[in-house]
Amino acid sequence: MTSDVPILAPPAAGGEQADPRRWLTLVILLLAGFMNLLDVSIVNIAIPSIQRDLHASYADVQWALAGYTLAYALVLITGGRLGDTFGRKRLFLIGVAGFTIMSALCGAATGPGMLIGCRVVQGAMGAIMVPQVLAVIQVIFPPRERIKALAGFGVTAGLGTVSGPLLGGLLIQHNLFGLGWRPIFLINVPVGIIAFVASAYLVRESKAANPPKLDPVGVTLISAALLLLLYPLVQGRQFGWPAWTFVSMACSVPVLAVFIGYERIKARRDGSPLVQLSLFRDRAFSVGMTVAMTFFLGIASFGLVLTLFLQLGLGFTPLHAGLTFLPFSAGVLVASGAAARLAPRFGRGVTMAGALIIAAGMAALIGLVHHYGAAVTTWDLVPGLAAAGLGLGAVIAPLADIVLARVPERDAGSASGLFNTGLQLGNSIGIALIGVIFFALLGSQSAAAATAAAPQLRSGLAAAGVPAQYTGPIVTQFGDCLHARLVAADPTVTPAACRPAHGQVLPAAAHPVLASAGGSAVRTDFAASVVRTLWFQVGVFLLSFLLMFGLPAGAGKHAPVPAGEPGEARAMAPAGAASEGAAA
Repeated sequence: MTSDVPILAPPAAGGEQADPRRWLTLVILLLAGFMNLLDVSIVNIAIPSIQRDLHASYADVQWALAGYTLAYALVLITGGRLGDTFGRKRLFLIGVAGFTIMSALCGAATGPGMLIGCRVVQGAMGAIMVPQVLAVIQVIFPPRERIKALAGFGVTAGLGTVSGPLLGGLLIQHNLFGLGWRPIFLINVPVGIIAFVASAYLVRESKAANPPKLDPVGVTLISAALLLLLYPLVQGRQFGWPAWTFVSMACSVPVLAVFIGYERIKARRDGSPLVQLSLFRDRAFSVGMTVAMTFFLGIASFGLVLTLFLQLGLGFTPLHAGLTFLPFSAGVLVASGAAARLAPRFGRGVTMAGALIIAAGMAALIGLVHHYGAAVTTWDLVPGLAAAGLGLGAVIAPLADIVLARVPERDAGSASGLFNTGLQLGNSIGIALIGVIFFALLGSQSAAAATAAAPQLRSGLAAAGVPAQYTGPIVTQFGDCLHARLVAADPTVTPAACRPAHGQVLPAAAHPVLASAGGSAVRTDFAASVVRTLWFQVGVFLLSFLLMFGLPAGAGKHAPVPAGEPGEARAMAPAGAASEGAAA
C-alpha cells in the first residue's frame, strides 16, 4: 500500500513547461515501486525454505510477514509528511537506500531474529520510499498526462502481484549460487542501486508549501496499541497462552482510547494529527474504512495458509507453488481494470459483487479440497483461485474511490494515507488471527489423520517383517509423533516423541514405511485444516458484503472527469492507491 499524501503536492500547472525527463523519471520511480511490491508477495513462497534453513518457528514466520506490513502501515502517513516537509526526492533516496540495505541484510540473515528485525526496518523504509512515488508523479506530470502515468503505476502493481510468487519459486527452485531462499531478498540490491543512482540524477526536488506537522506521539501510541494486540496473538500459541497474553490484548483497548483522545487534542492544537478523526463523520468514509479493514483480514492470511498447505502439506516445490498462485494473481490483474470502468456506473454494486465472488471462490476451494483431500492438484484449485482473484480485483479499486471521493481537499492526504494504513493493519491482524486458527487445527486433528494412516502403516510394517507384537506400540508412537511434529514451535527439530524408544531397533525396511505413512497423515491433516480454516475467509468476506449495505446508496457512482479538467488529479488519486492495494 502507499499513502496518497502526495495529493497535497502542487501539481504541474497547465501553463508550466512539463519536465522533459518525466517519462524516464516515471520508469525509475516505478522500478522502485515494483521492488517494494514484489517483496510483499515473494516472501510467502519462501516460508518453508526459511523455516528449514534458519530453524524458524511458525511464530517467527508470522512475524516475518506481519512485522513488515505492520511497520509499513504505521510509517505510511508519516513517510508522506516527511516528504512534504523535507523534500520528496530526498526522502525517496533515503527510502530506496534503506530498503536496499535492509534487503541485503535480510538475505544475509543468520537467524529468525535478525530476519524479523530487518524485515520490520525494511517495511518502514518502504513506507518512506513509496509515498514519494505518487507525489513526484503528481508534480512532474500535467493533468492531461497524469492518467497515463497513474495507469503505469497500476500496471506495475498488478505485475508485482503476478510475478512475485512465480519469481520467488524460480529463484528458490534453481538455488542460485547455492543460496537457497536468500536471492529473493538479494535481487533487490542491484535493482535498488540502479533506482538510487538514476533517481539522484533524474528526479527533481519538491516540497509542500504548507506541510502538516509530524505527530511522533500519535505514532508511538497507535504502535503500542497494535503491538499489545498483535504480539500475544502471534506468540501466544508458542508460549501456551499464559495469562499475560490476555492481559496484553485487553490493555490494547485503553491505549487505543488514549490515542484517540490525544489525536482530538492535537487536532485542536495545531490541526495536524496523525489521524484526522473528523473524517469519520462522513458515512462513506467511516463505513468504507470498516469494510476495508474487515475485508483485508482475509487477504494476506489466505496467502499464508495456501503457501503452507501447498509446500508443507502437499510437498509442492517453491516453483510449483508459485505457478499455483498464478490464477489468483491473474484474476486480480484482470478484475482491477474491469472494475475501474464499471464502478462509475454501478458504484457500490461492483464492490458488493466482488465480495460475493471472492467468498464464492473461497467456498469453491473448500469444496475442492474437501472432495479431493490430500490428492488435490494445481488444476483442481484453478477455478476457486481465479474466482477469488477476480473478487479481490473487483473490490479494492472501487472501494478506494468510495472512501476518498467526498473527503475535503484539505484532508485528502490524511484520508488516503489512513485508507492504505487500514488495509495493511487488516493484513497484519489477519495473519495473526489465522495463525491461531490454522495451527490450532493442525494439532487438534492430528489424531484423526494418524487413525486414517494406521491401516497403511500396519500393512506396511507387516510387509517389512516387523513382528506383530511391536506393531501396536509403533502405531501408537506414530500418532504421538505426528501430533508433536504438528504442534512443535520449531518444525525443523525432531520432537522427543518421534525418537525410537530405548532399546528399540527397527529393520531398515520399516523406515520408508513410516516415512510414507507420515507423509500421508500430514497431507490429510493439512487438507482437513485448510478446509476448516478457509471458513474464516468466507465469513470475513461475507461480513464485508453485509457491511457494504451501510455505504450510501449512490456511493462510487460518478461521471468520468474529462482529460485536462481541474478535478482530474483528484479523481485519479484513489485509483493509484487502489491498484497497489490489490498487490498486497
